[in-house]
Amino acid sequence: MIYVFLANGFEEIEALAPVDFLLRAGVDVKTVGVSGKFCRGAHGINVEADILLDDVQLNEKLQGIILPGGMPGAENLNNSEKVQEVIGYCAENNKIIGAICAAPFIIGRKGLLKGKNATCFPGFEGELIGASLVEAGVVTDGTIVTAKGAGVAWEFGAAICSGITGEEKALEILRGIQWRK
Repeated sequence: MIYVFLANGFEEIEALAPVDFLLRAGVDVKTVGVSGKFCRGAHGINVEADILLDDVQLNEKLQGIILPGGMPGAENLNNSEKVQEVIGYCAENNKIIGAICAAPFIIGRKGLLKGKNATCFPGFEGELIGASLVEAGVVTDGTIVTAKGAGVAWEFGAAICSGITGEEKALEILRGIQWRK
């Protein structure tokens, strides 16, 4: 199970492209409404979440989480005690933590990027405490996957998919959608 957290102000492409990618790979994915059942994206698109934050289960079925960027969406995620609890659980149990655009600041502030390679949307680098900044669209270091922004949302989804189903499945999906690689 992968949980994708949606809070009002989330970047729609950064949330939904990875959801679509993982569903194509046969991964069990649930969008989680942090701001309620209906969340409004940064560009005004309303999305109905699959489950509410209180429905999140921390157990062996959890494979990882995705934190979309967008503002104030990423700040709303950061301010949620329950989201912080789930991030901590994933870090302690070697589960995938994906953060894109502004959202890497959330895991940076928690100290989860110390000694790790990471990237983020320009301007948030100072929040990636202890990270080695990499000028790449998507960076995977262990179970942490960070990405710059909406323009690499498919690659971000592919990196998370690779960590769950293996790189070959991710490449198969990229070929199937006529990705440029």
